[in-house]
Amino acid sequence: MSRQLTIAIDGPSGAGKSTVARSLAARLGYIYIDTGAMYRAVALKARERAIAPGDEDRLARLASEISISFVSKGEEIRVFCEGEDVTEAIRLPEISRLASEISKERGVREALVQKQREMGSKGRVVLEGRDIGTVVFPNADVKFYLDADIEERGRRRFNELVQKGVQVDFEETLQEVKQRDREDMARVHSPLRKAEDAVVIDSTSLSVEEVVEEMARIVEERMKGFDLGVTN
Repeated sequence: MSRQLTIAIDGPSGAGKSTVARSLAARLGYIYIDTGAMYRAVALKARERAIAPGDEDRLARLASEISISFVSKGEEIRVFCEGEDVTEAIRLPEISRLASEISKERGVREALVQKQREMGSKGRVVLEGRDIGTVVFPNADVKFYLDADIEERGRRRFNELVQKGVQVDFEETLQEVKQRDREDMARVHSPLRKAEDAVVIDSTSLSVEEVVEEMARIVEERMKGFDLGVTN
């Protein structure tokens, strides 16, 4: 029987991690866990409960206590928090900005990392985020770092929001992506960085299908290696 792998996909905002991870998980028959959505869910609930971004104690308690789950509906993944479907609400620009702020808090990260490890403890999972291969699952069986040109990432984020009916300006969206990069890479706790053993894939000029195909090829090679007792 083939080993049940843990697959980590990290990378900056707009690189296409969520779409690729969801497609890869569906192809492999694995469970997809969107860790970024978990931070967004905490941000949404923090705003609803008027918890300030700098109130680490209350934010950490909130992150630890609230329930977050993912439900598959065909190829679509819905995000539920406290029993409420928050899939669309957590993608609004203001929630993205707040999620970036609260993700700096050590207590929040520790609480969500614990939840993520519990979700992925048995393997057969694809997790994506910014610190999966470096902090959450440093011993993941396969690690990817998905990147893309900053202009392309800004364009993707802009198109995503427009398709959802959100009125946004491209230049403003691009600046927000750049700001998110700076914050994610500079934060003290679990900064965005490439794991030393991660396979880097530049998705700038690649389609989702092409990225997933390359990842699936690498995963299948790794599976064969484990079956043969070869791990390098």
